[in-house]
Amino acid sequence: MSVHVTFYSFFRDLTGVAETTAALPPDSRLSDLQEQLFARYPQLRPMQKSMLLAVGVDYQKPDFLLRDQDQVALFPPVQGG
Repeated sequence: MSVHVTFYSFFRDLTGVAETTAALPPDSRLSDLQEQLFARYPQLRPMQKSMLLAVGVDYQKPDFLLRDQDQVALFPPVQGG
């Protein structure tokens, strides 16, 4: 299956891209996608614990079961000032 990934804010700067696609086997979870993205963009791994992940318009936990053509967004932690 294929999912579309969008990087926001600091993650866009870290990866050097605004978006990408990922090919995953059926029944993959959000955590499987994360691992694939960490392999492709190792500079994201240190942000793993504070990373916000959304599928469509809803934030999801790493055990969320992905479907073909899902839209996934990665957000860095919210910063205040």
